[in-house]
Parts: sequence; C-alpha cells; structure tokens
Amino acid sequence: MRKIAFFDIDGTLTSEIDGRIPGSATDAIRKARENGHLMFINTGRCFQNVEKRFREIGFDGYVCGCGTNIYCDSKEVLHIAQNHEIISAILKAARDCDVDILFESRNFVAFDLSRPFHHPYAAKLYGSFIKRGYDMPEDLENPNFFSDKFVIWIQSDLQLSQFRKISDAHFECIDRGNNFYEFVPLGYSKATGIQFVLDHYGLAKSAAYAFGDSANDLSMLSYLDNSVAMGNSSPESLFSMVSHVTTKASEDGIANALKHLGFI
Repeated sequence: MRKIAFFDIDGTLTSEIDGRIPGSATDAIRKARENGHLMFINTGRCFQNVEKRFREIGFDGYVCGCGTNIYCDSKEVLHIAQNHEIISAILKAARDCDVDILFESRNFVAFDLSRPFHHPYAAKLYGSFIKRGYDMPEDLENPNFFSDKFVIWIQSDLQLSQFRKISDAHFECIDRGNNFYEFVPLGYSKATGIQFVLDHYGLAKSAAYAFGDSANDLSMLSYLDNSVAMGNSSPESLFSMVSHVTTKASEDGIANALKHLGFI
C-alpha cells in the first residue's frame, strides 16, 4: 500500500545536537520515495525559510506555515495570507506591548526594527537571516505589506495577555517555550495541511504518518493514528500521545522509524 509521511524540520529532520541533517535520514527518505511512498515536509516555517539543504533531500511536497501554504509536486496548491489591515493591528499591538515580532510569508521574513531587540534569540535569528541573504522588508507600514503568520518573543506574561487581546480574534497562539510564541491563522494547522494533501492525492488518513518532536507538532501527531515522536521530543508528554517513539534525530531516528513502519 502506498503511504505518505509528513516530517517536521527542527529536531525531527535535523539533529537536536547541532542542527545538521543526518545522512541516514536523507538516505531513508530517498529510499522510501524509490519504494513508491510520498514524502512531505510539514513545518511551521514559511516556504522561503525551507532552506536549500532540506529541498535537496528530495520531497514530493511541502506543507508550510502550519498549513497556510502547500506545494504538491512542485506546484503551489494553497496559500492563505493575512491582509494589511490585520497585520497593521498586530504590528501596533506588538509595539504597544513592547514585544519582539517576526512576520513570515512565503517570500520574505520581516522584523519590526522600530526599536532594539529585547530577546537575545530574536537578535540572533535576525543576524542569521542577514547572513543567509534573506529578503527582509523594513517598511512594515507600507499598505502593500502583508504576512501569512508571525512569531513573538516576550519578557512577561502580562505582555502576552495584553497582546492576545488583539491577536486572538484572528490567530491561534502556540507556546514554543522560552518566552517564544507562534501565531497561526484560526482554522489552519499542520493537521489541516495533512488533510488537504490527503484530499489532493485521494489518500485515506490510515495511509498517513506524522513525525515530530515539539508542541507545534501536536496538532498533526494527534490527528493521525500513525504518529511518531522523536526520542529527543520536548515536552516528554508527547511520548504518550503517539503510536510510536523512535530514537533521537541524532541517533538515526528517521531511518529507524521508516524501517519499523515498512517504508523501507
């Protein structure tokens, strides 16, 4: 039977130790495709941030931006963007609450540079995007500026609660830990992305397998009966929510799971 696998990126496809892609994962994914199975990335990252090194592995498609932008067989089949009015309200809320914010879309990422970063990881990420040569527009008040989703970094719970008075009307808030929060349009998730792809190919849910390691994978891991948690998953409560726990990403977790599940 033809099966389809959906992989998170960070901590799933990549080693939890150094962020590299284990060679065993690349080889196993390619072998699974040779065996006639479909291989998909399913990530919170928007497409522009799915680096070349991931695309070079060879995938049949991508579910990006937590289900807001989907590609099947090199063709874009879904894109959900937020209009400038909504994004302007979010930008104002971020400034009023004094939180670091990163807007994401399929073509660019954009930080609010109207004041210095407060959270060290926000500053670090900005520097890494500069090194990668990412397109990062700075005029966020331009009427042509829009975004698909966004993330914020906070310093206090009060900031978050104040910010969510504005954001909750349009976005679901996902706690990623370490004062880092991801916001996804209501009605979209890694799970809805999976169902969209299954409908596209005419496949049943029983043919689908999800691989993840963190809280933002919970929607897809809980959506499917066939779900895999990496051995390095955090929180560890994910282990009780899946049908299979594999070894750590750095310890051939993807390859071991694909063998165990009959993909290779």
